[in-house]
Amino acid sequence: MKTTISTEEKMPRENLGLTSEIVTAISKRKDEPAWMLEHRLQSLKIYHSLPVPNWGPSIDALNVDNIVTYIQASAPMADNWQEVPSDIRNTFEKLGIPQAEREAMLGGVGAQYDSELVYHNLQKSVADKGVVYCGIEEALKNGYEEMVKKYFMHLVPPTDHKFAALHGAVWSGGSFVYVPANVQVEIPLQSYFRLNSPGAGQFEHTLIIVEKGASVHFIEGCSAPKYNVANLHAGCVELFVKEGAHLRYSTIENWSKNMYNLNTKRALVEKDGIIEWVSGSFGSHTSYLYPMSILNGENAKAEFTGITFAGKGQELDTGAKVYLNAPHTSSVINTKSLSKDGGVSTFRSAVTITKKAAHSKSSTSCQSLMLDDRSRSDTIPIMDCRRMDANIGHEASIGRIDNDMIFYLMSRGLSEEEAKTSIVNGFVNPISKELPLEYAVEMNNLIRLEMQGAI
Repeated sequence: MKTTISTEEKMPRENLGLTSEIVTAISKRKDEPAWMLEHRLQSLKIYHSLPVPNWGPSIDALNVDNIVTYIQASAPMADNWQEVPSDIRNTFEKLGIPQAEREAMLGGVGAQYDSELVYHNLQKSVADKGVVYCGIEEALKNGYEEMVKKYFMHLVPPTDHKFAALHGAVWSGGSFVYVPANVQVEIPLQSYFRLNSPGAGQFEHTLIIVEKGASVHFIEGCSAPKYNVANLHAGCVELFVKEGAHLRYSTIENWSKNMYNLNTKRALVEKDGIIEWVSGSFGSHTSYLYPMSILNGENAKAEFTGITFAGKGQELDTGAKVYLNAPHTSSVINTKSLSKDGGVSTFRSAVTITKKAAHSKSSTSCQSLMLDDRSRSDTIPIMDCRRMDANIGHEASIGRIDNDMIFYLMSRGLSEEEAKTSIVNGFVNPISKELPLEYAVEMNNLIRLEMQGAI
């Protein structure tokens, strides 16, 4: 299916700020239903009323009024890879899209370039099971409007924070996934987001609904080239895991170091459901990223596995949040972070065990490795336990790379750079094992480049 899109156009123009006229123009360009335009305009009012967050790394250098909030694609969205314009296709080919699809490693692929999807395809064997995987704007127009209306920004309301409101006003592109009850999707679905324009923002929305007893693995990749002006990523991910369902959500974010990554991700898990987050955060100038799991059903489970690498000029504020709100719920948070060349890595966690969460348990582990004496690593855990029968724990370790170990490896013929890289690879190995093979390779390559100072 194709969506007709006219020649490329950007809005707003610099220094005009964000107005209701711009938001209305975006909605009309997409031919959205009236309720979505109303949602956008209400979000815009909330956006203008809320302060900029001031509790994390400074984002004072980000002037949202100068961010281009919408860029029309220069070509129609295609379901045939050869119909994607050659310059865009070549960019994604270099990133390995759609190589994995050709090798049958993926059940479906979506590719977004700036504000719009340029390619989307779902394997017939997956579609025949009743699985829906398409752009969220397609879902609005092709029979799933009521489902989108029911779930859209239900977990992340515009009132959540200023950049959630901004997202609600100017969101564009993203993915819609629906897995019917008891359907097992054996091969992953993948979306890849590329922000290619200087001074622009990307505001994709991902909505995934996994019905009772179903399972799926969704992979998300993100990248952008480096420019001398600020770019903004304020996407939103909403995951609904129904009774007995299982969702694994894997992400590798390799943004350029002029990017402000202010992304919001949240999952609602019902009885016996399982949500697994696997997250790799590389690149970006500043990140605020804390995927949240709301365990609302008995015996619901959440697992978060994350790796963060902060290099020169980067402040990456990442972590996870869990809200245990039913009996026998459980969560495990396991993260590792690295900092180098003066980079700042901050881990934040917020675990809440409510009075409803009888006999629940939660474990949080954070390990940080600093590769020089100029870097910094902080751990800021919050634990709010309202049950005497809960089992809750947190452990953290922060250390420097071991010079004796480097010397030992160098005495065995490795260069200093190779020795440090080997130590770092050993440190992150428990995380990389959780990633699909091609993403583990990508993560190891990113670490190697970081160690060489090449990113």
